[in-house]
Amino acid sequence: MNLLKKSVLATTCLFVIAGCTSKTPYTNRSQMIFMSSSEEMALGEQAYKESLKDLKVINNTTDANRVKNIGNKIAQAANRPDFKWEFNLVQSDQANAFCLPGGKVVVYTGILKYAKNDSQLATVMSHEVAHALARHGAERMSQAQIQQGLGVVGSIAVGSTAPQFQNLFNQAYGLSSNLGVMLPYGRLQESEADEIGVYLMHKAGYNINEAVNFWQNMSEGKDGGSDFFSTHPSSSKRVEDIKKVIAKINSGK
Repeated sequence: MNLLKKSVLATTCLFVIAGCTSKTPYTNRSQMIFMSSSEEMALGEQAYKESLKDLKVINNTTDANRVKNIGNKIAQAANRPDFKWEFNLVQSDQANAFCLPGGKVVVYTGILKYAKNDSQLATVMSHEVAHALARHGAERMSQAQIQQGLGVVGSIAVGSTAPQFQNLFNQAYGLSSNLGVMLPYGRLQESEADEIGVYLMHKAGYNINEAVNFWQNMSEGKDGGSDFFSTHPSSSKRVEDIKKVIAKINSGK
């Protein structure tokens, strides 16, 4: 490739990349995302259907109804009418939860022993919804494409379901053959989801001080099979940062 062609390609890529920047809600952090929201949500829908095949969904119990009721309040606070929200409780001893693009939220029964009340359950659900609102999975996919040298962004928008990106999607969301494990986001994204989640809790009318109690509960259980802290901020750092967000909200800033 001659110098002129290289220059043209580089310039084109710069324009494409510039057109792929966005901002996260509440934190207003700049992101570079190559996948459209519709493609991301189509992949989320597909992964969600696959995950439910391997999970035992619990219906019409007190806890299942709690998950749905809390989820609906958080969804209203999130203000994303384009999301097709679903909230399910599934049987598992794992202390996990996840939210796929488009508002597909799954809570494992194992998390309930750490979430002592509705506000604490709203903490983990808001945290997971925050990942979806901030498009953390799509951001990770875009980072992976850059790292793998697949920066020719125009090839991405090639169909509403984007099946060729299923493997990248699964990697970004931590989905394996046994779908539904806790999403292994990076520390920055985890901290950001904590912050956005507290704002969502506040808008939904929950006691944001319980966010501190929930993560302290999770910290006590991290040696008992919890997957939350494998790629996450330390519990002490997480609680410290959440307290700062709560103080900001309480001060009205």
